[in-house]
Amino acid sequence: MRKKFVAGNWKMNKTVAGAIALASELARKIGSDAPPCEIAIAPPFIALDSAREVIKKSPIKLAAQNCHYENDGAYTGEISASMLKAVGCDYVIVGHSERRQYFGETDAIVNKKVKKVLSEGMNAIVCVGETLSEREAGVTEKVVETQVRGALNGVLESEMKSVVIAYEPVWAIGTGKNATPEQAEDVHRFIRQLVASLYSSAVAENLTIQYGGSVKGSNAKDLFAMPNVDGALVGGASLKVDEFYQIIQSAHNFFTTI
Repeated sequence: MRKKFVAGNWKMNKTVAGAIALASELARKIGSDAPPCEIAIAPPFIALDSAREVIKKSPIKLAAQNCHYENDGAYTGEISASMLKAVGCDYVIVGHSERRQYFGETDAIVNKKVKKVLSEGMNAIVCVGETLSEREAGVTEKVVETQVRGALNGVLESEMKSVVIAYEPVWAIGTGKNATPEQAEDVHRFIRQLVASLYSSAVAENLTIQYGGSVKGSNAKDLFAMPNVDGALVGGASLKVDEFYQIIQSAHNFFTTI
């Protein structure tokens, strides 16, 4: 049975004080009992340690928004996977479309980051997705396949239990537009079939595939009703406790039997 997984990507928002306040309010809202879905938050690097302290008695897991692919060295401004593990991260987001778009991350770079995260014993949330022009050109599957193959190049079948794939159509991120549940399902199904061809049907059936792109409390239930949509990577809505909690509540009602 695949558990739904809802993760909040806070992006470049919140000071340390603001992150503590937001994480505290969310932890109080959720309580200490383990919910029937996985929950994670990804505050900015400067707030990871403080957020960890706030959520440590809750079921909320800690995630980082990015990492470097080297262990250490002269990489000014970067953070290594080992540093994130030491601060208590369970997940690291890699290959987010904003990293690809604004910072020139290629599939090869994303692949190195995935391998580094896995080597540190953490879970990688691997982001893939097409732009509006690519969707309109009818090459969504080609783009997504290239990104998935690139990100997973050299990743062992035994390591796939620590990989989550997040399908985030670039045209739906922060725009207020979201893929219809049917559009999301089509790509999620394609990703699962692709992973089955790369590894095995068992790996594919157990793989968590999140949807990301203007997920809100009002559309989460319909998205989660799709058989291959296993949760959400949430951006702006994760900064609003009531909205994020509504998305989490939507995830409680849906399970996929393997």
